[in-house]
Amino acid sequence: MNDSPKEECGVLGIYAPNEDVARMAFFGLYALQHRGQEAAGLAVSDGHVLRLHKEVGLVSQVFNPHTLSKMEGDYAIGHTRYSTSGSSAARNAQPFLIDTQYGPMALAHNGNLINAAALREGLMRQGVGLSSTSDTEVMTMMLAGAKGDSWFERLKDAMQYWVGAYSLVLLTRNHVFAVRDPWGFRPLSVGRLPGGGHVAASESGALRTLGCDSIREVRPGEIVALSDNALRVNQAVKIANPTAFCTFEHIYFSRPDSFWDGRSVHQVRHRLGQKLAKEAPADADVVIPIPDSSIPAAIGYAAASGIPYNDGFIKNRYIGRTFIEPTDSLRKQGVALKYNVINENVLEKRVVMVDDSIVRGHTTGPLIQLLKAAGAKEVHVRITCPPISHPCFMGVDMGTYEELIAHRLSVAQICAYVGADSLDYLSLEGMMTAIGRNEGYCNACFTGMYPLEVQPGNTKTGFETSLG
Repeated sequence: MNDSPKEECGVLGIYAPNEDVARMAFFGLYALQHRGQEAAGLAVSDGHVLRLHKEVGLVSQVFNPHTLSKMEGDYAIGHTRYSTSGSSAARNAQPFLIDTQYGPMALAHNGNLINAAALREGLMRQGVGLSSTSDTEVMTMMLAGAKGDSWFERLKDAMQYWVGAYSLVLLTRNHVFAVRDPWGFRPLSVGRLPGGGHVAASESGALRTLGCDSIREVRPGEIVALSDNALRVNQAVKIANPTAFCTFEHIYFSRPDSFWDGRSVHQVRHRLGQKLAKEAPADADVVIPIPDSSIPAAIGYAAASGIPYNDGFIKNRYIGRTFIEPTDSLRKQGVALKYNVINENVLEKRVVMVDDSIVRGHTTGPLIQLLKAAGAKEVHVRITCPPISHPCFMGVDMGTYEELIAHRLSVAQICAYVGADSLDYLSLEGMMTAIGRNEGYCNACFTGMYPLEVQPGNTKTGFETSLG
């Protein structure tokens, strides 16, 4: 029902002395729920024992006051998951917790290693048993056998072998570490708690939810140890030149109240809409967004074009997060289960419908039909990024080449397929101008120019065949 690209997960790490760290982590994960709705997990340390609870489901389904009350300590890491490497099976839920010669450790990871298959084979040749199909378990086992006299050193050693996207949090008996890959693909920020201690999270918005100040992004290639007074920082791996920040954090993934690459996501989306209005004007009566990520862009489009902005769709924000399958008759309703049209706002009007992307092409057509059924005279679709014609191998589920509609069809053909009166995408140059940088971002899904050498056969379920 949802044609948007799928982010794979959010990660959280907390050191909060004299706090109910499990309850704090619960609300931090809640603020990251939009990044993954398949599974959630939490590991807590009291300085002696690590306790883990994880299940398939939403944060609110996985945890309750009883489970949280058992998880006492000052240190915690958490994870909310959408599967990329590995299926949504329970065995792939994170964090992963194992015992090592250095003591227990737990790991949660956001991203995708493009060399995970080779690393997994290497571990198995060494006699290491693996129970999941997730590259996160590969990273966990590599850390367990890494060289070094401290976790800083062992992390630095393992990072030499990891190729691809990873923003991770590591929990030991008395430490929480936050680590970001040298290319900077996935976001990771850290902030200070007002009562002492620190929090690391995939998005700065989650840090503000927990009351953090002095928020900054973890630098690419950096290891940060969360502590009471001052963060301990180690530039473990040299920052890649150029970096490869994911453009889709600005376009779709991040909450608009977050910052990515030092830029306000909301302001970037507003500028994307403004730029789109200049590049692809439309003779229309009203501008409407597809909620929620497209709202700032639609406001920007309206402001730059002079066409009034209004709400056209009301979104049921919970229908996509239920694990109850609809009946056959309801399934035929398709997007109508998720969106309702405000008829009077589109009746007898020429509509500009602003959306962040078209991936597989499944929902744009039905949304247009909803508008026309409500009385819209014309529907002009405007997209705030270029056509997505290449899959992502860095931790975003955008589908295969065969599934991507822009790989198979031209813009004119897509326009005819979805039934729009016109269709325009923002240019690559216009998108980067709106972001405010000409380099340092990964735009491989638009250009096919990957920042790292990838194997086209890689899939998120690439390890599934051996474990069934």
